[in-house]
Amino acid sequence: MPASPSTARAINDRLALRLLQQEGPLTAGQLKQLTGLSRPTVADLVERLTASGLIEMVGESGEQRRGPNARLYGIVADRAYLAALDVRLEGVSVLVSDLVGRVLAEASVPIDDDSGTGPAVEQAVALVERAAKEAGAEHLHTVCVGAPGLIDPTTGELRDTSGLPAWHRRLVAALHERLPDTRIVVENETNLAALAEQRDGAAHDRDTFVLLWLGMGIGAAVVLDGALRRGASGGAGELGFLPVPGTRGLPSATDCEGGFHSLAGAGAVLELARECGVLGVEGAEGGSAAEVVRWAVTGVGGSEPGARGDAGARGDAGAGGGADAAATPDGASAPDYARAARFLDTLADRLALGVASVVALLDPGCVVLGGEVGQAGGDELAVRVAERITRMSPLPAEVRPSALGGAAVLRGALLTAQDGAQGELFG
Repeated sequence: MPASPSTARAINDRLALRLLQQEGPLTAGQLKQLTGLSRPTVADLVERLTASGLIEMVGESGEQRRGPNARLYGIVADRAYLAALDVRLEGVSVLVSDLVGRVLAEASVPIDDDSGTGPAVEQAVALVERAAKEAGAEHLHTVCVGAPGLIDPTTGELRDTSGLPAWHRRLVAALHERLPDTRIVVENETNLAALAEQRDGAAHDRDTFVLLWLGMGIGAAVVLDGALRRGASGGAGELGFLPVPGTRGLPSATDCEGGFHSLAGAGAVLELARECGVLGVEGAEGGSAAEVVRWAVTGVGGSEPGARGDAGARGDAGAGGGADAAATPDGASAPDYARAARFLDTLADRLALGVASVVALLDPGCVVLGGEVGQAGGDELAVRVAERITRMSPLPAEVRPSALGGAAVLRGALLTAQDGAQGELFG
């Protein structure tokens, strides 16, 4: 049965709005070409969407000819304002954008462990309100909160799990109270990072992949056939609890110590750096796990992600990048090089245990080493992990460094808020 005229108009409108979301401003002629609709139909939908306040003329195309055919139409950016939050153990970061994702304000605040739940929550909520005011947003349509921990798939709220400050859970309730007309969405930080890497980063060409988050904590996000998989209880990817060899015990239901976290978390990375004689070396003294990894990458002659090209982390046994294949870089002393190479090789041995488990269970074809540590390790670390996976698993798997690092959480939160708001406003 053919669609009714009203249904057909709604379908055409959604198609045009989706194209304007993806492509940015377009002329009526470009909309006609991309949608395959007739010129009169496109003219009607442009008039209809303009009258409804969803799109507006934002300029003219670069063509020499002027007039109606050169008019560029785009989504009305100030139709709604959005906020994205990255909630960490040590503080909160926020950004506010318009409906098309243009960032209008950014801010962050550290939150001390001894602040207490009430003061910590007040600091975080006040930060959101200040950022919104700076952006000129009288009302926030959607706020997406990225937080560590498990999100209850039924309620959509952060579950009460051990190891997280009490103010994390209280923050969501406080946002509901202070912003009663705002849609509040909560998502696991690693899941948001994966969405960002798929849209704008290292997994932009993959429908199926796993993001391994390497930071203060350890986690994974699973994307299969283009869809984020959260699991029955919202805990898919809790890789920090994975029992692995090389630890002093086993994880428990309330503590991931003894699991993969004990080998690959930031604390474990720093302890490994001490064992390898890396901490205290000029450029690596007293740094974070990411800074130490970055020093080691430089020490073996590597650089930022992408410097070695796309072939760097394919998982081919002959890809190179191991300590035996590399020459001491110019300007680096032999002891520094040896320490850096030993550190990266041992870290890759550890990471390969978690990656190999993911590959064996899910066969994702691609694993992104995410978070600040994954980005700092770049191709040097990814190549080392890929070489080990090639020897450990019959299943092919690329290992890629994050393109976005720690910024991926905020980016993923903004994309989630933007998609949700546009879906609600556009129907």
